[in-house]
Amino acid sequence: MLRSRDGHWHYRFEYKGREYTGNTGLVANERERKSAEKLARAAKASVIASSLLPPKPVEKPFVDAAAEFLRWAEMVEYRATPGTWQRIRVSFVSLMVHFQAEYVSAVGPAEIEVYKFWRLNTTRVKEITLRHDLHALSLFFQYAQKQKWVPKLHNPVREVSIPSDKDATREHVLTAQEEKAYFDRASDVKDRNGCRNLYDLGRLMLQQGCRPEELMVLKKQHVNIEKRQMLIVAGKTKAARRTLNLTDESIAILRPRLASGDTQWVFPSDRRAGRPISKLQAPHDRVCREAEVSFVLYDLRHTFATRMIDSGASLPTVAAILGHSNLRTISRYVHPTAEAQREAMEKYEAAQNRSKLRVV
Repeated sequence: MLRSRDGHWHYRFEYKGREYTGNTGLVANERERKSAEKLARAAKASVIASSLLPPKPVEKPFVDAAAEFLRWAEMVEYRATPGTWQRIRVSFVSLMVHFQAEYVSAVGPAEIEVYKFWRLNTTRVKEITLRHDLHALSLFFQYAQKQKWVPKLHNPVREVSIPSDKDATREHVLTAQEEKAYFDRASDVKDRNGCRNLYDLGRLMLQQGCRPEELMVLKKQHVNIEKRQMLIVAGKTKAARRTLNLTDESIAILRPRLASGDTQWVFPSDRRAGRPISKLQAPHDRVCREAEVSFVLYDLRHTFATRMIDSGASLPTVAAILGHSNLRTISRYVHPTAEAQREAMEKYEAAQNRSKLRVV
């Protein structure tokens, strides 16, 4: 709609309940009317086109957005599985350091490739750690879409390669010599920050086959010394929420921890009052260097599984103890030693010979 105002043609129109007005700059006479109408139609077309464009993302500093995401992950999304939140939190330590100067919307595939290079070549993490980091970052971008910090369906992690399960999983079964060197050194430096927790948690992993995060969030109320049982409630699946029978060594480790302090946690944090410990990577790496061994903390769980199988335990039994819902998963954690394989072949051959004798 055109109207004359101050000697010029002005337009006015509505679109989606909003009124738009403007000055065409043309003199308000009949000779300029058609040109003014053309300008008015162009203005309306521009408004319609703009409305079809995706909304501009909210400019949010990465560090602030990450802090908000971690609060949501802890208090809402992974409230029932604190082990998952703890793993995400550990990944975000490096992510927040690397992207601290960026806005969320500025982080794209190229920036993530730089992060990958930094993690693998500067901080020298293993591929399994990088895999965890990238999965945590992908979850973050899913949350960022909902908060409109990035455009809808924008997740740059999907445009970069992530180490596969096969390539990233580093499974190492400790030898008796490696175990002795590691725990001797961890015992020698128990008074050093984190090493008391490291020694006890590591021994419990070898004794019970727990995941480290399951022990980190273990509450005293879930340990029953009299019944020699420990309840794992922080598992992600029904199979992971299980009751474990305690060994003598486990009881010796747990008993003084249950009796100490007024905290509800078996492994309370020294830095965050009222919270459990969340990571032991630094003391573990330090002890490995000083003991001249190389393995990741999770390898203690692999070692437990392999030793259980070698001792004659059945796969379904070990799967239940580890908290796996199927036997296919446990195959990743079980690595029969060369000696165990040799003994198995000897038993098989002996059985075959006995069968031949019966036939004759």
